[in-house]
Amino acid sequence: MVARRGSRTAVRPPGRRTAAATRYQAALLARSQRWLAPLLLYAAFLGIGVRAGQPLLDSLGYAAAALLPVAAWLVRLCVTQEPPAARAVTAAAVGPSRAHCASLLTGLGYALALGGAGTGTVLLMSAPVSTDHTVAVPLLPAALAGLLAAGCSALLGGAVGALCARPVLRRHGWSLAATVSAALLALVTDGSPAKAAVTDLVTGSLTGTVRLPLLPAAGAAVVVAAVAALTARLAALRE
Repeated sequence: MVARRGSRTAVRPPGRRTAAATRYQAALLARSQRWLAPLLLYAAFLGIGVRAGQPLLDSLGYAAAALLPVAAWLVRLCVTQEPPAARAVTAAAVGPSRAHCASLLTGLGYALALGGAGTGTVLLMSAPVSTDHTVAVPLLPAALAGLLAAGCSALLGGAVGALCARPVLRRHGWSLAATVSAALLALVTDGSPAKAAVTDLVTGSLTGTVRLPLLPAAGAAVVVAAVAALTARLAALRE
């Protein structure tokens, strides 16, 4: 973006252009209230699967797993929320790649915030004990493990949402079907960072042992970075 100051012309650095586009996308999502449906879905997941007094690590694993499809939905909403004319203006102002990355960052930011809120809710409601209620679970390490698992699911869900929307898939029906299928596969497929993070929590609950899912979280970060680079490049080529 270029801004005139008196007789001089100031060129806004690329980082500031991306930040400005991200703020625009976040404001657009907030005003549209499209975030309400994913929020209600996540709240329904927690309301069904989390009960007061349940073992903490089990509930954290459930909350992290439930976040993945919600994150995919949020990112898909952000990537497709602009009408074609508005999208063309944004792409002309900051570049199609930066405009696309701003959409991804907005969806991921909302998903991570939702995951943090869900983790906090589970910490307040659940009992810090093992599955058989015989071993005490340390609260702070469990909270960190829950946040890492939620972050892992949010990042991997964001990657799913990015791969199942424009510019990769343009048809609404195919995009929706692919998002649902890919989110399910990301939760159940061996080698998935999200499955590994959730499994660490659930299996650790059997003995009351907290296992920090550091490697799955790092893997999810690598996956979403690669997907962001790929889809941003496609956006530059196709749009």
